[in-house]
This record gives sequence, structure tokens and C-alpha cells, in this order.
Amino acid sequence: MRVVQLGCGITGLVCAELLSSSRLVSSLILADVRTDAAQAFKARIGSKKLLVRRVDGTNPKELRSLLRGCDLVVNSMPWGTGERVLRTAAAAGANYVDFSIVSPSRREFGRLSRACREAGVTAVTATGEDPGISDVLAVHAAGKLDSASEVHIMDGDTGAVEGQGFFWSVWSPVDLLWETTVPAAVYRNRRIEYVPPLHEKEIYGFPPPLGPLPVYKTIHEETFLVPRFVKGLRRADFRISLDDGFVDAVRMIRKLGMHRADLVDVKGAKVRPLDVIAALMPRPVDLAGEVKGHTCLVVEVVGRKGGKKAKVKAWTMASHEDAYRRFRSNAAGYLVGLGGAVTAEMVLEGDVEKKGLLVPEQLPPERFIERLSKRGQMIREEITEL
Repeated sequence: MRVVQLGCGITGLVCAELLSSSRLVSSLILADVRTDAAQAFKARIGSKKLLVRRVDGTNPKELRSLLRGCDLVVNSMPWGTGERVLRTAAAAGANYVDFSIVSPSRREFGRLSRACREAGVTAVTATGEDPGISDVLAVHAAGKLDSASEVHIMDGDTGAVEGQGFFWSVWSPVDLLWETTVPAAVYRNRRIEYVPPLHEKEIYGFPPPLGPLPVYKTIHEETFLVPRFVKGLRRADFRISLDDGFVDAVRMIRKLGMHRADLVDVKGAKVRPLDVIAALMPRPVDLAGEVKGHTCLVVEVVGRKGGKKAKVKAWTMASHEDAYRRFRSNAAGYLVGLGGAVTAEMVLEGDVEKKGLLVPEQLPPERFIERLSKRGQMIREEITEL
């Protein structure tokens, strides 16, 4: 099958490396507007399956040409590109996978799903680490209980880069700044509510070697998706570890209005303040090999089992140094790319037969977890009475 990896940053190239070993993949096109990382990756891997193409994924004409005759496209470009790429993929009859939600609007989500069904294609959105692996673990953990009432997802990271106090190791800086400067979504009393950004600081004890880290609620896909598929929930939220220096910087950016995504006039030039901040941050791919520490994803599901209150805790972790040694990535980038690759494999191999637009909660959780373990990424879990 012919696969296109659209977006060749720190996550996309991990996904591409994992898919390049699949017996079902006959050719793998690495497409990006900047091809330096893709060219270096091709030289390192040396596979004849790999082709590098300079493509602007936001250009409709270039995108249509790229996806013509494609069997599957994996979109790892920044959030906001998903809808255009998905519609182009459906029109080309290509299956689709991405790492962040293709549309937060339930109405638009339904329209996109109908377009995919009519085209006879399978599209799975939000399939990275979180969202992605986190959603699957939530469904898996809930299945261990007789009933579930709460789901809490924690993303912890001790990553540090010498000389860099303000950086992001995995995703688009634009997406990061947006997530940390808009109101945080929480699911309470069976409905979505919002709290101020970076408002509720807590200390969560992650498994060693991470240990206790400050975490904050932010807006995230799981808060909206998990309650739709884990029935009976009364609470759900997502929390991410952020150090004090980063939080102080983001708060100042918000106070100055530099988080704005609308165009402002600067001496005759129209610019988005958010883009200016993002442009000054280092690209995650340029920091590969410099990040030290670990990342850990924890999912806790509270409910009842055997008539007693109980909690299922499932988690997985990775080392930044090990991820660089194996994939020239970092731990977070590796887990995002791994989640996407596992989903792509499931689509290619027929584990996901349903047509339309799907989310990770609709994937077979045990098959997904089994594929993670075969790739060497173990899921740990424990059940405790409360």
C-alpha cells in the first residue's frame, strides 16, 4: 500500500519509521514544506520504500496531487489543518489518521464522518499519546470495573534542555500556547465546564523516576471524548505537568495579549501575536538529542467493582535519551508517533473495518495495547480499593 506521512517533525518521523517496517507498506512518501529532517531520516534508515517530497500541506492543489492514488495519509501537521486534509483524503479515496482532533465541533464532526462513509474510507482522529493512547487506556481501565464514575488523565514530564528555559519537546508551539492560554475544560456533573487557564495547581505523584510534579488542568480532547464512550461518568479531566518558570512565562504572554490568534497591524504588516511567540521558540525537531529525563502518561478510572469503590490506574512511560537513541526523537514525540503508527497499522491490516470518522475510544482496546507491547511499550496497571 502507498502511505503518505504528511508533516515530518519530531512525531511524524517516529510514525514513519515504525510504518516503514510494515510488510503492507510498499512506498512511504515523506511530505513537508521543509524537507531537511525527512532527508536526514531517509539517509539514516536507507529504505528503498522512502520518498521525500517538498509539499505545502496547506496548499489545496499540492495536497490533491500528493494524495492522488494514496491508500493512507498520516497527518501530523499542526492542529487546524486536519479538516482540509481529511476532506482531500476522502475525495481521493484514501484512509486517514491524525494525532489531534480533526474538529472540535460535534456538528462538523458528523458532516466529516458522513463524507468519509460516502467515500468508503476509514478516518481515525486524535491518535497520538494524549489524545490517543490515553483514550484507549481510559476505555480499557473502565472495562475492569463494574461501573465508572471518574476518569483523570495526567501527563508528566521531567524533560530539561540545558540553556533552554522555555521550550516544548514534541508538538507545535502554536498548539501548546493555545492550550495553556485558553480556559481549561473539565467534565463535572455530566457536563463540560470551564475554569481559568493554569488556575488549579496540584501536585501529583507520578511513578518513579518522575515522582511528584505540579500539574494543571488544560483544555484537551479527552475531556470531551471520554465521557461520550465511557458511560455513567460524572467527572473527567486532563492535567499536564508544567514547571513554575514556564507557567509564569505563559501568564505574562497572556497579560500582554501575545496569545491572540487574530491578525494585528504592526507597521503595515498583518501578523498573529501567537505566531510571533511560536517563531521565537526552538523547533522540537531541533532539540532532539538534547532533552534529558522521562515522560509518563497515567490514566486513573474510579468506579465500583464487586460492590466496593475501586480505582484502576494504568500508565506507561519512556526515557528521552532512549527515544533519541532509537528514533532520533524524544520520549513524548516517540509516544505520539507510536500511537499514530499503531492506529495506522490497525487500519491497514483491517482491525478497524468501520467506515467514517472515528476516535480512539472506538478502537479495540486490547488489540491496541497488544500492539503497543509488541513494539516494546509496556502498559502497567493496578487496581486498588478505595
